[in-house]
Amino acid sequence: MKKMTLFSELEKLLGKENVKRNEPLSGHTTFRIGGPCRAFVTPEGKEAFLQTVRFLKEKREPFFVLGRGSNLLVSDHGFGGVVLSLREHVKEVSVSGTVITAEGGALLFDVAKAALTAGLTGMEFASGIPGTVGGGLVMNAGAYGSDLSGSVVSAEILLPDGTVRVFTKDELELSYRHSVLQENHGTVLSAEFQLTPGDPGAIRALTEELNGRRREKQPLEFPSAGSTFKRPEGYFAGKLIEEAGLKGVRVGDAEVSEKHAGFIINRGHATAADVDGLIRLVIRKVRENSGVTLEPEVLYLGEF
Repeated sequence: MKKMTLFSELEKLLGKENVKRNEPLSGHTTFRIGGPCRAFVTPEGKEAFLQTVRFLKEKREPFFVLGRGSNLLVSDHGFGGVVLSLREHVKEVSVSGTVITAEGGALLFDVAKAALTAGLTGMEFASGIPGTVGGGLVMNAGAYGSDLSGSVVSAEILLPDGTVRVFTKDELELSYRHSVLQENHGTVLSAEFQLTPGDPGAIRALTEELNGRRREKQPLEFPSAGSTFKRPEGYFAGKLIEEAGLKGVRVGDAEVSEKHAGFIINRGHATAADVDGLIRLVIRKVRENSGVTLEPEVLYLGEF
């Protein structure tokens, strides 16, 4: 009897239409950068996702769970494992009273939109964050003085040992661009957010105001991974980078944005090596100029 390959087993588990070989990850990150992965799979729902994770663990196959790829730099060599994408099917959002429940692959934009439709305030800041609930919770995503710690009450987490349990807000240990999920490598299956009833007109006005400020100040016309560096305590990364004379500096087709120095953008044909080289250059120059060592906010996947 012919031995089944990894691909044929994944196709049997998920259906051929949900398994792609050697899929370029440049099409699945907001940087528009990255080589191919061994297999790219799109489980049709939470249970199919859990089955796939358990199968890959049993086979000892390396894998990575991908949301929107909005905070990710993928190696030019790609990733030699399986990428599980949550964006296609694990993305349900529902509202019950003042509580919104969202699956890990749901866009933060869609959670904010659901809140607006239901007349709930507390998620306006998230309407322009280009990430998912899962990725957002891992890094406690935020903007304009607010972050997810202000509204999340619990999250259903898949742990590396294959178990699933609900973490309370306190157990998530949310702080600036940090959660316990960065240490325990948990995957967000779903989360609950407690919001407050508000005036729909005021909610819409605040949402539009924040999005207008974002369009005015951020280089949204170019691919990027959002803010490239974490904010150092007592400073602003963009200001430190600008003071070091780095606005417009390029490595290949990667550039420190002229519009906002806190962003590294892809001018069109940047490689992961270009971006990594520019990140290293910025860290070195800022340290020389100010004595402050910047820490990347962007996550790396693959070999560099």
